Parts: sequence; structure tokens; C-alpha cells
Amino acid sequence: MIMGAGVAGGLLLPDGLLRSLAGGQATSVAASRPALDRRAIVTRHNPVVRKLDAFAALTVGNGSLAFTADITGLQTFTDAYHDQFPLCTAAHWAWHTTPAPAGVRASDYKFKQYDVNGRKVGYATEAHGQQVLYDWLRENPHRLHLGRIGLVLKTTDGSAAAVSDITAIEQTLDLWSGSLQSKFEFGGQPVVIRTACHSDLDALAIAIDSPLIRDGRLAVRIAFPYGSPEIDMADWKSAERHQSTCVMGDHRADIARKLDEDRYDAVMSWAAGQFQQTGAHEFTLTGVGDHLECAVAFSPEPFTGAMPTVDAVFQSAAGHWQNFWSGGGAIDLSGSTDERAVELERRIVLSQYNTAVHCAGPMPPQETGLLFNSWYGKSHLEMHWWHAAHFAAWGRIELLERSLDFYHRIMPVAKATAVRQGYDGVRWPKMVGPDGRDSPSPVAPLLIWQQPHPIYYAELCYRKNPDRQTLARWSDIVFQTATFMASYPLLEKDQYNLGPPLKTVSENTDALTARNPTYELTYWRFGLETAQLWRQRMGMAAEPRWADVLARLAPPPRQDGVYLLQEGLTDTYTKWNYDHPALLGAYGAQPGYGVDRETMRATLKKVMDAWEWDRAWGWDFPMAAMNAARLGEGELAVRALMIESVKNRYLPNGHIYQRPNLTAYLPANGGLLGAVATMAISPGGFPQDGKWSARSEGLVGLL
Repeated sequence: MIMGAGVAGGLLLPDGLLRSLAGGQATSVAASRPALDRRAIVTRHNPVVRKLDAFAALTVGNGSLAFTADITGLQTFTDAYHDQFPLCTAAHWAWHTTPAPAGVRASDYKFKQYDVNGRKVGYATEAHGQQVLYDWLRENPHRLHLGRIGLVLKTTDGSAAAVSDITAIEQTLDLWSGSLQSKFEFGGQPVVIRTACHSDLDALAIAIDSPLIRDGRLAVRIAFPYGSPEIDMADWKSAERHQSTCVMGDHRADIARKLDEDRYDAVMSWAAGQFQQTGAHEFTLTGVGDHLECAVAFSPEPFTGAMPTVDAVFQSAAGHWQNFWSGGGAIDLSGSTDERAVELERRIVLSQYNTAVHCAGPMPPQETGLLFNSWYGKSHLEMHWWHAAHFAAWGRIELLERSLDFYHRIMPVAKATAVRQGYDGVRWPKMVGPDGRDSPSPVAPLLIWQQPHPIYYAELCYRKNPDRQTLARWSDIVFQTATFMASYPLLEKDQYNLGPPLKTVSENTDALTARNPTYELTYWRFGLETAQLWRQRMGMAAEPRWADVLARLAPPPRQDGVYLLQEGLTDTYTKWNYDHPALLGAYGAQPGYGVDRETMRATLKKVMDAWEWDRAWGWDFPMAAMNAARLGEGELAVRALMIESVKNRYLPNGHIYQRPNLTAYLPANGGLLGAVATMAISPGGFPQDGKWSARSEGLVGLL
């Protein structure tokens, strides 16, 4: 085991779990210092936009609803953003399913059979002979663009405004209040627009001041698309395939939306003005005088309650975000003289905002959150840890807990998968919609590293609340997960081995030959040992099968004093040194069960020197930093976070570019926050060269 471990109930446990047993929390090394000026830390990184830049599109949201805007503060010039950063309105509950093609049924899908030590196990990896069904299952359900809310801007001759007509742009996202203020000029006239999202309702507020309103040259338009699995979530060319039915009330319009078997409501309310339908799926609000304001709410069910006032939405947003920033953890790097500190602090602050908006909803998020579709909008459960474990590390575990009931809900589906494959317990899916059904893929169904995640989340919950209620809530998931994990390895020559077939974290080696990957072996040991610990906490005897697997589980493979990605991959650092350096995650993202600390230190240094970082992914950089921080290698931790790479490019809005069709990547934001929390509470986690001042408070760290 790693250094710094202790003994509890006969099990060797890292320090993080010793804190868990004691019911306490790790505190920041700077917790005793005066309280940080949190407002100053946050607001000095308010994004300010002075020109049209698709990569500076800004979002207001509440963890359930997100609205991403252009330079007008609304979704006015969507074409200028479409190819780089589509502007969408999305909610965690908003999904659409395209009707299956004639004769296509999900139950007809044929699983590919793999040989597993003489028995056949079916995986959803086969497209041949069933391509139409395969594609339909992958693409459905997909997340839905709820509605485009933008300006109608007209020149003096009545023609529509062009992007080039907008001048004197100054747009600011006030992170402390969660409101977006957009100032610009059009035709020589000023326009000021404020936009915000209610904290508890899926509702937006829009307030506009401009003399263009009374001249009839500025109005607000809301338009609705058909659903699409494409990146922009929307099909604007199929008006006949959906319905928008409007019922007018007193300063209120209720619009019932129906798309095939899916439906939702959109409601707009206003204090003064005229609302009219201007197209099959388009409605326009015009105003009087120099001020126009409205609230827009979305709901999966008919919205029968009173609409909030515009002022109430702004007040709700401000209270929500002030509470968010005032609670949980914070870190101040302003006393640092290292030139990297300012940019690192910007990334930290914007990552907190972006993950709170996109990764704190009631189900695990997709990798682009509520921005736009990636992989058809589906959640990748192996990424859930990267999206949300940091909330616990920053003392905001309630934001993680919002999405954890998803595992309780999909347990029957996960149980059915295990039974079909001949395993015990529950086998968690990888790429899912809200139904929890694993999507077919040549890779995804063969991954296993998401299996211990629910045990990790349960342990985070127990660390926060070490009581019987937590044990009761989570024990079934912990035990059923561990039961699968014990039934999955193959016993060969008195040793339990993982795979084949399996796809490792890196996904780049052959599933038919992959065996005993370092990350998965270490995580398997963590999961089973922690499940045994849960039995102990509940006054139960150790489970013999789990104990047997633990006693004879293969050790992490190593050669020449360093770890390998997987058993037999002796050319790890010359041929397979791209994609995810997952072996570092065994001590960093994980607490390091079965890891030798000095072997891992040598591994870290070799990875830093040998890896092809331009072929890594956004969360690989913080994964390396977590590893370095636990080893007390502060300079390497900062270096890893700040590597210049195409996939470590932080945009003006704080999102992280990966490639042309994946221009935001929230697992990287969450990974950064997990890494920084680890750095802040680990001795030597930041460089000790006198150039870094990392004052922090409220940080708990990972397990």
C-alpha cells in the first residue's frame, strides 16, 4: 500500500479513508488564516467580451437549465456561432426520441458474442447486418434544444440586422450574481440587455433598455425547432413534424410543444407589450417606450403556477450564486509571482462556474453539459467522476448528490445486463440516456472502469455524513457493485485477472488481448476493500468471495521500476504513449490501493517526459497533476495543468477546446478542480520555490 496508510479493522487504508472512519474531513492547509475575499477572487475573472468570438459565448443557468448567448445576451446571431459553438437552450429533462424506422425494434438488437474462458458473453458492439437499428439506438434519445430566444433587430429601412451592424460591444458575465449584461450599439442607438436564470425554476429573465424599442426596431422572438441528434440539438427544416400550440392569457402565453411522443411547455410573461404568433413555431414580443422585459419558463409538464417576475428571477439568481461562491472551498493565488498563477486562477474560477451550471443536475451530464450535443447528448458514466467528484473535494457534495439517485433508478437495467452476461450483481452501463440503456458502440460496452464509481461516490457521501442513514441509502448499490466486481475477474493459475475482452481507460489497445490494466486493477482493489469496509460498518462479516478476489488479484504490472498501462505492454512509453496516461490515475484520481509510491514517482516523471501530450485529452492533464500533488511534486503538478496542447486550451468562457466538433469538454474542468483541491491539501502540492502563494479554505480533497 501507499505510504501514509493506517490500519482499520484489518484493512490497510489510505489517509482519506481513515478520515472517513473518524467522521472528519481533511481541511485546507490554510484554513486557520483570515477568510479569503471571495468576491474579489471571483469577480476579477468575470468574462468580458468586446467582439464577436464564438469561443466567448457565455451561459446563464442553474444546474438544470442552461441558456447560452451571443454578444447580444440572447441567441440573435446564431449562424455566426453555429460551426464552432452552437447556441442552445437545454435542460436536464429535455430529451427527444425520433420514431424508429419501419420494422426496427430495440428488442431485435443482436449482441456480439465474445469468448470468456470458454463461455460466450454478449456485448452491444455489433453494427454489421443491423446498421439501421444500431444507429437508431445510438442516436436516441438525444438532448433537445428547447427554444431559441433572440432579438428582432431592424435597420431604418426595415431589413434585418447583420452581425457587422453591431458596434461598441461590451458584454460582462457577473459571476457573483450569475447575470449577463450585454451592451452594444445598433444604428447609432444604445442597447443594454440583462439576462439571468432563476435558481429553482427553469426560467429566464430578460430586461432590455433601448430607444429602438419604441421605434419598433427591436423586439424579442422565441422560435422552436424539431429535435435532432446533431451537435446543435435542433432541426429547423422540419416544421411539419412538431406542433406549437399557444394559449393566450393576461400578459402571458402558454405554448404547448409536441414532438412525436415527447412534450414540454414554454411560457412567456411580460409586463407591457404585445405578443403575437409570427410563424408556425415562432412568436414575437414587441414593447412600448424604452424598456422591454419578459420571463420565459420551460417545463416537462404543463406550467400551471404563477410566473416569476423579472426582478424576482434576477434576485433569485443573485442569491443563488452569492451563496454558491460564499460556501464550499476557495483558493486565492493572487499573492503568487509565478507568471502562470493568474491564468491558473482564471481557469479555477471559471471551471467552478461552468461545472455548477452544467454538471450539477439530477442525472450525470453529457461531456458538453447543457451546451450542445456530444455523442447525441448522452451521459458517459465513466466521465461522471470527472464531472462531479470535485464538488465533494470543494466542500459542495450536495451538488454531486443531486445526480446520484440516477444509479438507484437504473439498477434494474444494470442488474439485467449482468444477468444476461452471466455475472452476479449489477453491471453499470457506459453511454446512456435517462432510461439507463447502454448504447451500442465498438468500444463503450467493453469498458469496465466506471464500475467502481458508485462505491467511490458512496464513500464520499459517508465521509460527509458517517451515519446509519448514509449506510442505508447506499449499501445496496455498494454491495451489488462489489458482487459484480468479484464475479468479473477470471481465475487463472491461482490469480484473478481482468480481461480479456475489455477496453481499457485508454481505449487504444485491442480488447481481445488487453489484460490487467493498472488503473482498473487498482480501482478494483479500492472498490472491493471499501465494500468490505461497509460491511464492517454495518456489523456484518467480511464477504468471503470478495476477500478471495482481493487476496489473489493480479498486482499492477511494472517493468524497469515503472508501471505499465497493462500487462505485457512493455512498449508503453514508446508506442502507446498517447491518449490517456491512465496509470497515473491509479494514485491521484484514486487513493492508490496496492500502489508503490516510489514506483509511481518514477512513473510520473517518465510519463511527463515521454507522453505525446498533443494526443492526450483534457482530463489527462489534471490527472497527471493529481498524481504529482499526492507525491509532493508541486512543480510537476503545475506544469501538468499548464501544458500547452490543443486539448488543454482554455477558451475565454472557461470551456476547454478538444477538436472542431468538441469545442467544450467539462470532464477537463472537473478534473482541474479535483487536481487543485488535491494540490492545496497535499504537502508540497504546490511548488515550494517561493513564487507561489496558494491560500485556501474549505477544501476537503478527494478520497
